[in-house]
Amino acid sequence: MKPLENLHIVEFSGLGPGPFAAMALADMGVSVTRITRPGSSAPNPGSGTFLNRGRRDVPLDLKTPEGLAAARDLIRGADAVIEGFRPGKMESLGLGPDDLLPLNPRLVYGRMTGWGQTGPMAHLAGHDLNYLGLTGLLSLMGEEGRPPMPPLNLISDFGGGGMYLAFGLICAIWRAQSTGQGQVVDAAMIHGTTHLASFIHGKRAQGAWHEGRENNAVDGGAPFYRVYETRDGRYMAVAALEPVFFATMIRTLGLDARFIAGQGDRALWPEMAEVLRQTFLTRDFDHWVALFADVDACVTPVLNMDEAQNHPQMAGCFTTAGGVTQPGPAPRITPWAPKS
Repeated sequence: MKPLENLHIVEFSGLGPGPFAAMALADMGVSVTRITRPGSSAPNPGSGTFLNRGRRDVPLDLKTPEGLAAARDLIRGADAVIEGFRPGKMESLGLGPDDLLPLNPRLVYGRMTGWGQTGPMAHLAGHDLNYLGLTGLLSLMGEEGRPPMPPLNLISDFGGGGMYLAFGLICAIWRAQSTGQGQVVDAAMIHGTTHLASFIHGKRAQGAWHEGRENNAVDGGAPFYRVYETRDGRYMAVAALEPVFFATMIRTLGLDARFIAGQGDRALWPEMAEVLRQTFLTRDFDHWVALFADVDACVTPVLNMDEAQNHPQMAGCFTTAGGVTQPGPAPRITPWAPKS
């Protein structure tokens, strides 16, 4: 039995983080009914299910009285609702919290937006890069002296958005089940992303964060936390932050022992980075992978996507559905049983 098998959520079809939250909950056993537009095209079966898995689709025209009535009937028996429209859209359809909670007082109403429900930008469109830019975090990413580097749309869309919506829904459902009182979950991507960056905000408050890109231990500034190219154009990820791992890396590479004592000496970092760069360029990728395979130094290969799917350490991270390999449910949850 999956942990959330007794829950039922109604999802209004959308894009990105809302469907991701619904998928994550469906992976854990939630029964998800997705309301779609009549005639909307289904995903190409050959491409796999991915964010669309675990749903029962019900096409409804919400601009008709019949469609609205059918949606309300579905929601009467649901534990939660997920919607990802701009503020005011659901209210204009007669499907906002004030419309639905009287029908189902224990309902949890989950709202997924980029900017939030209120504020001077709430009515505007946006994407991951826009939300990340407003939080200040995009200004910390990329190379010094160049424009900030857009990361993959994982941070605000799915980390600060979809995962926080899923987490908030479960928290609110737990509360509603014990009190009988409905809840509204306002999952704004700028809010979740800011919370996700609590570590960075903490470092800045402590005076332990240096302004500017590539000027800190974890933003590419430190020579022991960056990516190095190999002779054949591949890459190795070096994350030897702790002194014990850094010392092991330096010894494994056969480099000058003075670097070990000077790991924290920022004046030494440019020389150290250049030596490491030149060292990794002397051998091919496979050599470095083999050299560090059993060395506890936080030096690992940068794999391509196909290699990642087939790496033995990644076993269990992927599943195959309909002949298509895709990320499997996470995290793993298994019943504990005492050892005999």
